[in-house]
Amino acid sequence: MSLPSVPTRVWQDEAVRSALADWDFGQVSRMVRQLVPLRQEDVAALTGLSQSYLSMLECGDRRLTDVSRVVQFLTGLGTPPDLVRLPLPGIGQTSDAAPARAAATTPATPPATVTPTAPDPVLPWTADRMLSALRLAHVADTGADRPAADANGPVSASATSEVAGTDASRPASGIALNSMIQRWDTEQAEPLRRATAGTRVSLELCGHLQGTLDELRVMDKGSGSGAVSDLARAHLALVVRVLERSTYDEVTGRKLAAVAADTATQAGWFAFDAGRPDAARAYMLAGLRAAHAAADDRLGAGALSYLAIHGYSSGDPRDAVRAAEAGRRRIARLDAPHLAATLLTRQARGHAAAGEGEAARRALGEAAELCARGRGEDDPHWLYWMNEGEIHGQSGSAHLALGNTARAVESFGHAIHAERNGERRTHGLFLSRAAQAHARAGDLDAACAVGEEAVAIAETVQSARLREHLRDLSADLRRGGSTRRSAVGSRVLTERIAALA
Repeated sequence: MSLPSVPTRVWQDEAVRSALADWDFGQVSRMVRQLVPLRQEDVAALTGLSQSYLSMLECGDRRLTDVSRVVQFLTGLGTPPDLVRLPLPGIGQTSDAAPARAAATTPATPPATVTPTAPDPVLPWTADRMLSALRLAHVADTGADRPAADANGPVSASATSEVAGTDASRPASGIALNSMIQRWDTEQAEPLRRATAGTRVSLELCGHLQGTLDELRVMDKGSGSGAVSDLARAHLALVVRVLERSTYDEVTGRKLAAVAADTATQAGWFAFDAGRPDAARAYMLAGLRAAHAAADDRLGAGALSYLAIHGYSSGDPRDAVRAAEAGRRRIARLDAPHLAATLLTRQARGHAAAGEGEAARRALGEAAELCARGRGEDDPHWLYWMNEGEIHGQSGSAHLALGNTARAVESFGHAIHAERNGERRTHGLFLSRAAQAHARAGDLDAACAVGEEAVAIAETVQSARLREHLRDLSADLRRGGSTRRSAVGSRVLTERIAALA
């Protein structure tokens, strides 16, 4: 039996909003149950809290103040993230009997001997936390249960305590992600310089580190993430080692943080394309922290744009919309029309995944206008893919999600014939989605013809994401009716797709 849900109207109730603002979660639980209505057993099933605990919570015998459990409670109820702002955790804040407001005023970073109980987004936005987040992303991607010494040196004590309290393999979404976006948008970057026994870092070295990452980008767009994901992970470990063990001034420190942000975000993209979504988000969140330390709004917007892709691809379309909108707000003062267009296409995909057709079409139209302006003075060098073909391709995907198969076929047709500048994987993705659009429109012959082209690319490009799209195509082909000729073509194509595994 499926679990009940809390309708949107409940969160519009002023008394519920007031209880949320006061962190009175016993009152929230009681009012939600009355307004839906729900039993305590239903709320327990949704939130993972026991019925006996909920009973004490509603009676005022217990207070829910541990931030990780607050996130669990509110996420289970489907609380809109915009209604709750998470506080910074206080030192030793582990008891549910602690005052609800204490966490917001207790001084910042817990010492290494204290296990923080809140998810990563609410931890202080310091340089040390940035380094911990970068290290933890590496741990999440290597599948280790806990940090361990590696060729680049041991993980710091603060990282060890953080992993015990946050679990980088389950990175933030919903309320916690919204809190992280808010903090990126409001926290001041602290001075970033370091004096150690290590070698002094030059801006020339920073340039070489950036150049290596740019070469990995070139490899990825032609061969897929499978060819470069391990290299990006090793490169990020090197950048973190330089940040931790070297001597540098403020200017060089910011540049190093920028390289770290770019590398972490790109490693996240490689992990996502390779089929490791949890590791991908851990990298992207670390990239957002590093962009903040670098005081680079464009890199922060870039990390958010990839988090938006993660959101609409993982069943969290509202996360996608929030991330893209936050990135656009931050770069509004810059002359970066292509970066703004990129964020708008990803916002549109979020709207489409949520069934918001008019909002999706509006965002796509604005993105097309910005793209037509050409590159701006502030558009970053790493943003190479934004062109008319990209707009058509993202429009096709949005129309497909909305069920507008005819519009999707038309848009993908334009995208497929656009100049791709060696982006074979992207070409394969658009082909696979175009084939899906043809299949859902009932034209299986066209679906098979276009699908064969996509499979030919997938056989030479290492992209788990492309293979996943082709498996979706196989499912669409099996669902569609067919003539004898198209049945043969469908069978041959599905066999080729199965062989890719």
